[in-house]
Amino acid sequence: MLMAHPAVLRNLIEQYDALRILHAEDGSPEVRQRMDDIAYTLCVATGTRDIDAALIAARHQLPGARPHDDSLIPT
Repeated sequence: MLMAHPAVLRNLIEQYDALRILHAEDGSPEVRQRMDDIAYTLCVATGTRDIDAALIAARHQLPGARPHDDSLIPT
């Protein structure tokens, strides 16, 4: 499976979180559609089928998410 770049995942998570807040306040169809689009993209990028699992998987793939993450250690 292809892995999305952590910067892309971080951006998608931030957009989804911001839209979730906006949807709670506004609830417009446009905001809901954008949330659905980002949720779909997150699911595809993480190989999951629902947004909750996608958010968990995406956050897990970010550098520093795991205690033994060595992605910042030069080789």
